[in-house]
Amino acid sequence: MIASVEEAKQLSRPIDYDYLDLLEKRFFYLRKYTPTLLKSLEFQSTQSAKPLMEALDIIKNLNYSGKRKIPEGAPLGFVSNRWQKHVYDDDGSINRHYYEMAALTELRNHIRSGDVSVQGSKQHKDFEEYLIPKEEWLETDLHHNRLAVSSSAEEYLNERMDSLRKRLQAMSENVDELEGVSIEKGKFRIDRLEKDTPEDAKAFSSSLYSMLPRIKLTDLLMEVASWTGFDEQFIHASSSRPPKGEEKSILLAALMAMGTNIGLTKMADATPGINYHQMAHASQWRLYDDAMNKAQATLVNFHHQLALSTYWGDGSTSSSDGMRVQVGVSSLHAESNPHYGSGKGATIYRFTSDQFSSYFTKVINTNARDAVHVIDGLLHHESELNIEEHYTDTAGYTDQVFGLSHLLGFRFAPRLRDLSDTRLYVIDKPGEFPTIEKLLRGRINTKVILENYDDVLRLAHSIREGKVSGSLIMGKLRSYSRQNRLATALREMGRIEKTIFILDYISNEAIRRRIQRGLNKGEAMNALARALFFGKRGELRERALQDQLQRASALNILINAISVWNTVYLTEATKVMSEKGILQDQMIKHISPLGWEHINFLGEYNFDIKRMTGLNSLRPLDR
Repeated sequence: MIASVEEAKQLSRPIDYDYLDLLEKRFFYLRKYTPTLLKSLEFQSTQSAKPLMEALDIIKNLNYSGKRKIPEGAPLGFVSNRWQKHVYDDDGSINRHYYEMAALTELRNHIRSGDVSVQGSKQHKDFEEYLIPKEEWLETDLHHNRLAVSSSAEEYLNERMDSLRKRLQAMSENVDELEGVSIEKGKFRIDRLEKDTPEDAKAFSSSLYSMLPRIKLTDLLMEVASWTGFDEQFIHASSSRPPKGEEKSILLAALMAMGTNIGLTKMADATPGINYHQMAHASQWRLYDDAMNKAQATLVNFHHQLALSTYWGDGSTSSSDGMRVQVGVSSLHAESNPHYGSGKGATIYRFTSDQFSSYFTKVINTNARDAVHVIDGLLHHESELNIEEHYTDTAGYTDQVFGLSHLLGFRFAPRLRDLSDTRLYVIDKPGEFPTIEKLLRGRINTKVILENYDDVLRLAHSIREGKVSGSLIMGKLRSYSRQNRLATALREMGRIEKTIFILDYISNEAIRRRIQRGLNKGEAMNALARALFFGKRGELRERALQDQLQRASALNILINAISVWNTVYLTEATKVMSEKGILQDQMIKHISPLGWEHINFLGEYNFDIKRMTGLNSLRPLDR
């Protein structure tokens, strides 16, 4: 034991050890590609990154000339304190290896922060190129920008200050009278909501579903296609022809092969009369993004018009939640996340309306924060739903999403996991609200809002008009340094909205229940999705993001088709119960159209005794 301890002391590194000491051994590994990278890409920078650009020019000249030493007078302003002791050798000269690695590290950091852009890149271009031109923005009046706030910074701030102040005042005066809410040690404590679902709701739902006919998924798809015409949206990308006759069967087979994840090969083996090449042609020429979105919107719109759907909601609220799936192959878009278990995966991020329809889906990095993708679903679905309020869990929110949602006219309502630790912000002095003063731990920076308000509106208008996606721009803003004034202003505006929301959430039990019901619908949707996506053990085997999205979109269409079919037949079941005089209208809102026990996902297997063979009559081999 003593010998092992002494050996460990010799092997262990000191507390102040820096891994940069080890990097020089990896320098020649980097040299395999960094000269080509610097030669191939053209960088543009802000004034703050000029020293770095000069250093990169020197490195490129050294690469071209074959010289090894960094010349005297080379810029060193970009070198951080951490790199200083490595960049200089003992004799005071500049170490070429560490100088180049420090420059490449800072290049990465500056690209992430937006101080350096890459010419010709979509993801790392100059921030101004993401937004509509300033000249065009100046010509856009309030009516045409379609934002939900005043174009005047003073008017906006006065209105939000008034709203925040009223809620703080009401909370301060009535905090002791709130049911299920208390303040303990300077933190809010909210009691868990009690169930408000009637005890016999489950039995009522079972009695309705027991009346539904049993059906195979193939027949269900064909019936829903005949009712809605969603299959007509799969226009051939080359000939612009809708599917006809046998093409519809091939199309639905390909759609089911992808949505259940069994794949085209296994589907061809299980489907007499339809072969792999027919389905592969359909998936390539008909199941593209735009056609998938239109077919999905057709199903959602049809479901929205059904009378029974109105019992569950009016289509004005929705929720979003991610479903992680394992990726069984090497893919640039798959990453590991210990929170979800071993192996690499991706996340299917799905938006669910209050009527149990799934109106938008996308595949995202499993380590990405869901929040940056919320705006995409709210703005870019093609359905007739008019979403006004949207729910997420804790991973689906940031302060900036709060601010941007308000600008775009949406009420953002996440379920916050650690609500008691969430900071509440004030514009006035916390002392004006004595009973909740200890809860108010932040001040809104109104100055940065006033100074950057017009630029924030231009950003929101650019997202609204489709100039840039919400996920891309929110990801950029999150990666920027804290000194970015636009990101800071949007964050401060979001803190106002977050505080207003939290005060409403605490003081109103109906809001808490509404959020919980919305998120429960999304979880029920994920349960059906997992039951459907049974092929290949529920793993994605596609490497490209576009192929993964095609599978996710096909799955979404199957989910919506099941929801439509169930709603239609549940409507008929309620009519029968009404004729018997046992229908309870107040119970209908507690049922769901996402049941699947009566649906055969697996097809059927035929056992033909007449085709049994012996050892003397084996099947011929494929030669």
